[in-house]
Amino acid sequence: MSRPIGYYVHHHGDGHRQRAIALCRSLGGVTLLGTGLTARTEGLPCLDLPDDRLDDEFWGIDGSERPSSLHYAPLDHEGIRQRTALMAAWIAQARPRLMVVDVSAEVAMLARLASVPTVYVRLNGRRLDAAHLEAFRGATALLAPFHEALDDDEIPSWVRKKTFYAPGVVRSACSQAIECDGIVLIVLGRGGGISDGNRWAEIALATPERKFRIIGPCTVPAFFPDNLELRGWVDDADAQIAASAVVIGGGGDGVVSAVLRARRPFICVPEPRPFDEQVSKAGKLAAVGGAIACFEWPPAGKWPGMINQAIKRARCWPDCLMDTGGAEPVARWLDDLAGASVADRSRAT
Repeated sequence: MSRPIGYYVHHHGDGHRQRAIALCRSLGGVTLLGTGLTARTEGLPCLDLPDDRLDDEFWGIDGSERPSSLHYAPLDHEGIRQRTALMAAWIAQARPRLMVVDVSAEVAMLARLASVPTVYVRLNGRRLDAAHLEAFRGATALLAPFHEALDDDEIPSWVRKKTFYAPGVVRSACSQAIECDGIVLIVLGRGGGISDGNRWAEIALATPERKFRIIGPCTVPAFFPDNLELRGWVDDADAQIAASAVVIGGGGDGVVSAVLRARRPFICVPEPRPFDEQVSKAGKLAAVGGAIACFEWPPAGKWPGMINQAIKRARCWPDCLMDTGGAEPVARWLDDLAGASVADRSRAT
């Protein structure tokens, strides 16, 4: 039986899990490792790990003496002890050809210490701290799920050279878009807090000539204009994005990838994230002509002009954002890396 590839899935947001499933469908022979994966891997084998987050039951030390090569290492945490032991035991038994880490500097170091070649998933932003750079340095290769044109200007050349850029890994399962009749679609994701419905109601009131629809978590506004609709969570977000007149959303991988695939006019309102992930991405999107970026919340009266500006800008789609890739070329690249790693070890013995 062929040795598997391990794929570590971070539990914050849902983009990591979706990316893993898309890649593993094309790759085959992969075991997913992460917290909360049971019954959520669409039939792919997984190792569900104990939660490593802090909670009211945690009585250990806060980790103020954390080494600079680690991001998250609270002391005396039973969940971390157990998940580390489970991953090490799985590596010893399965002898994986490769570990894809999406994302965790600690898991990347654990795999490297266990003598497993790693591919580290490199997200947007200015990830130039010691922990990220050491994870990049220790990896066989890096995988960036975005267009090369959206990489931050401060990223060192040696990091870029190790990187395989893979925009559009996750693709919609919808065969056709829903007719939205010129809807301005507001997309709110899992990674942030619940959005303030009153803000969106003010924008709808200031733009009576357009219809607005919100998908994702949002508070019910105190006043509800006729041209605003709340749908909550939906199963066809990509299709609604593809059919919309304009998309307004954060700078997360999910919404940005869907917008770029469909080439929709986009107003990007980046949310606070570590290492300026969304701010960096929004700035690069604006710089290449792929979006209007809002780094501070504009007054309601400015939104009609911004919507028109986004529509006008999208008519000349930037060449550097044309390629949407898909999972297949990434799966082939990973399989080649895994095969090369096995061959190298065979020659060494």
